[in-house]
Amino acid sequence: QVQLVESGGGLVQAGGSLRLSCTASGTIASINAMGWYRQAPGKQRELVAGISVGTITYADSVKGRFTISRDNLKNTVYLQMNSLKPEDTAVYYCNHRRYYSGSYSSGRYDFNYWGQGTQVTVSS
Repeated sequence: QVQLVESGGGLVQAGGSLRLSCTASGTIASINAMGWYRQAPGKQRELVAGISVGTITYADSVKGRFTISRDNLKNTVYLQMNSLKPEDTAVYYCNHRRYYSGSYSSGRYDFNYWGQGTQVTVSS
């Protein structure tokens, strides 16, 4: 089992910034991938950004505004969100998986774990 603890969500005005953090603990695979998804009310959960081995994937809607990074020693992944827009409002979920190959969105993986979610609200 892998436990994921997220932090950093909140309320911000359009154009502002937030930084999300997620720390993994428990039985962590030696080769793993971590990322962020989000789910807005009435919409499906969507991939925001993910780091696999050697690759980083971003949703088109956040390219140039969001940056994902990770600290392997701390088993922590970060999402720096700049130039936030009201349409970025959603619950953001941290994701951790055992990784085999490919990109975060279409690669091979298993043992998929989720954080509890953190609310990000961007006011106009």
